[in-house]
Amino acid sequence: MGDTKRCWAGVGAIVAGLASVLSGAAAGTTDRGGDPAVVRTAQGAVRGTVAADHRSFRGIPYAEPVDRTLRWRSPQPMEPWKGVRDARKPARGCAQPQGLPMDRPSDAEDCLYLNVTTPAQHPDGPLKPVVVWLHGGHFFLGQGDTWGGRTMAVQGDVVVVTVNYRLGPLGFLTHPGLEPSPAAPGNLGIEDQQAALRWVRANAAAFGGDPANVTLAGQSAGATGVCAHLAAPGSKGLFHRAVLQSNSCATPLRTREEAVAGAEALVERTGCDEDPAGVAACLRELPARKLIEAAGFPGESAWEPGPVAGGPVLPVDPAEAVATGRFHRVPVLIGATRDEYRAHVWGMERTHMLCTPGRKRPCALTADQYREQIRAAFGADAGKVLARYPLDDHDTPSEALSAAMTDVQYALPILDTARALSRYVPTYMYEFADRDAPFFTEAARVTFATGAYHTAELPYLFDVGYAQPPTAAQEDLSDTMVGYWTSFAHDGDPNRRGLPSWPRFDTRAGHVQRLATGPEGVGRADFARAHHLGFWRSLTS
Repeated sequence: MGDTKRCWAGVGAIVAGLASVLSGAAAGTTDRGGDPAVVRTAQGAVRGTVAADHRSFRGIPYAEPVDRTLRWRSPQPMEPWKGVRDARKPARGCAQPQGLPMDRPSDAEDCLYLNVTTPAQHPDGPLKPVVVWLHGGHFFLGQGDTWGGRTMAVQGDVVVVTVNYRLGPLGFLTHPGLEPSPAAPGNLGIEDQQAALRWVRANAAAFGGDPANVTLAGQSAGATGVCAHLAAPGSKGLFHRAVLQSNSCATPLRTREEAVAGAEALVERTGCDEDPAGVAACLRELPARKLIEAAGFPGESAWEPGPVAGGPVLPVDPAEAVATGRFHRVPVLIGATRDEYRAHVWGMERTHMLCTPGRKRPCALTADQYREQIRAAFGADAGKVLARYPLDDHDTPSEALSAAMTDVQYALPILDTARALSRYVPTYMYEFADRDAPFFTEAARVTFATGAYHTAELPYLFDVGYAQPPTAAQEDLSDTMVGYWTSFAHDGDPNRRGLPSWPRFDTRAGHVQRLATGPEGVGRADFARAHHLGFWRSLTS
């Protein structure tokens, strides 16, 4: 089969080895008997917000502020502070351009902060499971505070932590002049995630969380990060369950050689390749905004954001680690949305990639453009793909392209990852299939049904401000999903009384739990058949 372009959600993963910021299970305490809004962490006290059913602490630093002197350096342990730090407002996201409607542009390098949401305070109660959320955004977009944790914390009786980590060229640039040693690729964004996990280990108990029961969860690029931590030696013991949403561990990461070649292309775009003071000095002096502009969006240049395999941070590629069983053995919940690629095609429309001169924007994919996209992606196998996904079977060319690309870029590698993981650890697989899922409230016109698009499941799990309001049936599905996810966080099994049974995935039965409203509802999905996986395997065999 011809090589398919890597999806802009990212695949593969890495992870970083970090010196421990602090050790110990319970370095801080809630101000028991005093103000429930004040928590004493190992670095100092923070003041959050108290509501009737939950507490929220936002903008807590987990590493020293990054400036140009610390640019492209591993995250440094946070120095203690005196007094009570205000933790009632989120910090800025890490430097990034404007992306999806939920994203906010930023030029901040001082961005290594996290947010904690807990149920209402019960000072003498048992410690609760902790869910650490790694946001998606293709390693160049996103911020932790987008994903409000109240619903999950209150309904599931867990502590929710959402994390900012360095993005784009400031988090993932692999260039010999910037590295502490030639063997170390630029996986700083992964190192940031490890620093946050170490902060959780040191401080979770102060917020009522159990540092010995941490679920590491992520969607899209965040799931790639989870894959990285499954393989990274430095992540051992920092988490005890894993959730991978809308990405797999099956596709190998870029090599160091590929990453350096891409970095050289980015350096040329900055003009630093001709600076007499040297490339490294020039890059360190550039404003963050200039670096973000030079990087562009994935596909605009030879440079791509994301982790790199090899070196001390990630000596074994996660794809190899999972295939051979050389990963941290923790229970895993993994899955996809039914129509993942429809979000990508919408992105093509909203960025005017499909427009011809004189046409009204945004522009819908045409039949000819559909065939061109398939030929570009599959080469000699394009004819077979077009025959398997004929236009007559779909309402629009956009939906035809989305079906093919969803199946090969998401369904196949995610199922393969579930199969590989299930040989070693308890594994549960799902497909989110609510094809009327709420879309963005502030979005460019969409020319086709968005279905269960990439990111569609997130408003069912988190409190977000960017999506259209749900129906009553969708609120019921949200309750079910939050129940599954938080039950998994409690004991590594999504099943609990009152929820439809969710059998464990294995290579023989291959149960995939369908999560939907309407007549389909919650139950077993015929995943392999719906996504034509027999066809795709025939092209790769």
